[in-house]
Amino acid sequence: MSRTLPTALLLMFLAVWLAASYGLRYGLMEDGQWVGLCAVPADHWQCQARALLGLGIHFQVLPWAGLGLALLAQCVAGRGGWWLAVLALVAGIPALVLYTASIAVFAVVLAGLRLVRQPGQG
Repeated sequence: MSRTLPTALLLMFLAVWLAASYGLRYGLMEDGQWVGLCAVPADHWQCQARALLGLGIHFQVLPWAGLGLALLAQCVAGRGGWWLAVLALVAGIPALVLYTASIAVFAVVLAGLRLVRQPGQG
């Protein structure tokens, strides 16, 4: 299998993941219909998901997880470090979209640097 196929698949997955993150932001977090419907959060599972996501945003769970994984990926050699960098991107991209870009940008940059590192380095 050529080296370009996994890279292309990863880029397609990350593009879909970015689109899903924007869909979550504008469809669930910023849509005005949920303000009235979520006055009683127990009525709709979407309101519970919105509340949990709001807590995760408040406590910055996604960006810190992404940053921790990206830092760990820098230290782990081989395929393990590559997969940790992919997981850091999976946590960092929604964190960029969901209001916590100040920390998540470091996670995404570090993970991206780890992904483009040559196999013989580090």
